[in-house]
Amino acid sequence: MKSAVIVFPGSNCDRDMAVALETVSGKKPHMVWHGDSELPSGLDMIAIPGGFSYGDYLRSGSMASRSNIVPAIMAAAQSGINILGVCNGFQILTETGLLPGALMRNSNINFVCKDADLDVTNTNNRFATRYSDKRPISIPVAHHDGNFFADDDTLDRLENDDRIVFRYRSDINGSSRNIAGIINESGNVLGMMPHPERAIDHKHGGTDGIALFESLLG
Repeated sequence: MKSAVIVFPGSNCDRDMAVALETVSGKKPHMVWHGDSELPSGLDMIAIPGGFSYGDYLRSGSMASRSNIVPAIMAAAQSGINILGVCNGFQILTETGLLPGALMRNSNINFVCKDADLDVTNTNNRFATRYSDKRPISIPVAHHDGNFFADDDTLDRLENDDRIVFRYRSDINGSSRNIAGIINESGNVLGMMPHPERAIDHKHGGTDGIALFESLLG
């Protein structure tokens, strides 16, 4: 699997994402600076990592969504390349319009940093086939603006089209319908607030994130 990790000023999970991708695929990902305007050719997947791009100035992900590399990411999404946005990456995907909704300030106005229990609610997609037993999983979260919001019509479409991949098992940030991760209509773009790249080693507390990256291997 040939992959790339997009790096913005303020990204702080780019190395974790690169380690996860190399651990599972055996190949180092290309690290692509946000100021570039082109992506490496022949990519199988693109990862937009967590962090605080541009210091969350204006609102999380809004300035990153105007970076030079974004048109290339959007073209890659349209061509069917897999795109994974985690935490700030999810925020960026909503700001670009690649995913619906918005990530707002947590309902309790506090930064949330802990292991989150999740249900895998859709395994019939490129990112979750290895979660076929649908058992609850535990993935770390670390965010201040993870409260997923969308209007009722959008939420109903996400539900009816089976585009909700992960749900929190309890309310940790006020997200509508406990949504933790969604895919686009074509099923090749996933945004999620929990950090699967931080759950690939028993020494770090768990390995429930490995299955997501293994799913991308096909």
